[in-house]
Amino acid sequence: MPNISKISLEIRSNEPLNRNCFRLEMCGDGIPAFSPGQFVQLGIPGKFLKRPISVCDADGEHIVLIYKAVGEGTEILSGLSGGSRLELLAPLGRGFSAEACKRSALLTGGGLGSAPLLFLCKTLLGAGKKVNAVLCFNTAADVVLADEYKKLDVEPQIVTLDGSMGIKGYATDAVFPGHDFFYTCGPLPMMRAVCNTLPGPGQASMEERMGCGAGYCYGCTIKTADGPARVCADGPVFDKDKLLW
Repeated sequence: MPNISKISLEIRSNEPLNRNCFRLEMCGDGIPAFSPGQFVQLGIPGKFLKRPISVCDADGEHIVLIYKAVGEGTEILSGLSGGSRLELLAPLGRGFSAEACKRSALLTGGGLGSAPLLFLCKTLLGAGKKVNAVLCFNTAADVVLADEYKKLDVEPQIVTLDGSMGIKGYATDAVFPGHDFFYTCGPLPMMRAVCNTLPGPGQASMEERMGCGAGYCYGCTIKTADGPARVCADGPVFDKDKLLW
């Protein structure tokens, strides 16, 4: 098992990005090093099970998580203010391999899948790689983090299902520029379509309901070309050719 730490961090800010998505920034001592694509198990006051949330940014002094308030636990989380403390387990999972990209990468994110890909975008750019991004949402009201990509000088293609912003349609309706490796994170149907459409090598970040988040309970097991695999510990990132859709 990886070296997982239990740490307590203070909320620096917890601000809405749109009608139900929030940007949570925490700071404190003992923040471990993260690879893009890894996640944390975040404790919610009054709730027994922690919530798995992908890391959007981390630098050793602070950590940023993007989450959607969709249930009782995340509704409680959305009401917490600066100064509150939260417990989390980290770092969890196997992240993206930035080294797999030699020169140019394509990032395709659906919904909050754009968050861990933003972390990856920074890493790839820091390594001197070229990055193109496609961000997919249901409507213009759901768009998040597009401006954060622009701050990195990456102009993302926006795709919305209803056509209210950018290209109308699905991820596969976007114009895919040349690249030698792709990375995708988001809803399963979107990632399946991207992996089946793009001929080259790539990686996808899978999502399943998790109990422990550290590989002990096997509750998030999926079938792969190498046999059963735990999304939380063997993933969440898997090579395209290992996934059995």
